[in-house]
Amino acid sequence: MEMKKNLLVGQSGGPTAVINGSLYGVITEGLQNKEAIGHVYGMLNGIEGFLKGNVMDIENDISDNDLELLKTTPGSFLGSCRYKLPEDLADPVYEKLFAKFDELNIGYFFYIGGNDSMDTVSKLSRYADKTGSSVRVMGVPKTIDNDLVQTDHTPGFGSAAKYVATTVREISTDASVYDTKSLTIVEIMGRHAGWLTAAGVLARKFKNDNPVYIYLPESDFSTDEFLADVKKGFETNNNLVVCVSEGIQDATGTFICEYSGEAGVDTFGHKTLTGCGKYLENLVKDKLGVKVRSIELNVSQRCSSSMLSLTDLNEAAAAGSFGVAAALKGETGKMIAFNRINAADNAYALNYSLVDVNEVCNKEKTVPVEWITGNGNDVSQEMVDYIRPLIQGTPVVPEKDGLPLFLYRK
Repeated sequence: MEMKKNLLVGQSGGPTAVINGSLYGVITEGLQNKEAIGHVYGMLNGIEGFLKGNVMDIENDISDNDLELLKTTPGSFLGSCRYKLPEDLADPVYEKLFAKFDELNIGYFFYIGGNDSMDTVSKLSRYADKTGSSVRVMGVPKTIDNDLVQTDHTPGFGSAAKYVATTVREISTDASVYDTKSLTIVEIMGRHAGWLTAAGVLARKFKNDNPVYIYLPESDFSTDEFLADVKKGFETNNNLVVCVSEGIQDATGTFICEYSGEAGVDTFGHKTLTGCGKYLENLVKDKLGVKVRSIELNVSQRCSSSMLSLTDLNEAAAAGSFGVAAALKGETGKMIAFNRINAADNAYALNYSLVDVNEVCNKEKTVPVEWITGNGNDVSQEMVDYIRPLIQGTPVVPEKDGLPLFLYRK
């Protein structure tokens, strides 16, 4: 009798609040198909850790109770990495990786991540095809940036959007207590795609409510126009709140955060962005002389379990399960995609499909230009209608001694 193949799963890139929901989906679906799958293994710290031999036997190390905790634990339980595989498929690292797959009798490989992770899935699946390997390679999407193409949205975005909208509404309420003029600048993650910053629009309770302005990287940013916007805003509201993407840039393509210093570069060649809010804070102080502060939401956007979206969590888990079911049917080189469908009562509904990962990696989905309004300082009702269904519902996060109970590797 032929030995059953094993399943290997890993996580890569920046974590989200529901990336472990997708891991939960992969693991549970794998364990429920024991007639086809031998063991379920986890890579510790992604491909980079796997190359070092860091593997967890999930069935032996995670109990059923732990699996339920895993579902609502933020961050990447298996650990992450930002490891870029070589472009040349003849590089020795590929032979080494597939030799390690053979050692563990791996027949199914799942990588949960964003754009760069889909690049890894693409390369591994192409190498498998080139060498005649039977390993089936699948990508499970995640990213709070919502910038993967070929899918309506990504797991992680809904919870991050809920966090942004909630926090901006809280900040706006706090900022309104004084009668003197004040400006609060909220800097939100988003390199080239402003989906997450756009979620700030949901914080508004009525027309012209805070945040009065929303600036996305898809529109050229002018500091002169920004100052003019602030002056105009003060004509009707003493306490202004504005949302800015960390990646806002001027007409020449220079990031605003670079105005005050050179941005660093990560492993994949991306500039590490931070500081545009502080730059604009100092600019307003200097030019307008009003009270101003900047707030950088930073990693809180992606690690808040207290503001999880139940919709997002359920979809993340379903994506993992769908991927395993597809691989068992023979699929490989694919990413799970979300398709929004029109239900009879116009309620939000979704189904899942597969897309060629080569059509996903190294591409970026940005906010449609027609959804950006004003002089590039606001977003449309279409954006509200797009995001609102994704933030619905709140899962129960287990607690102990009044604090959230998370699963962690000892």
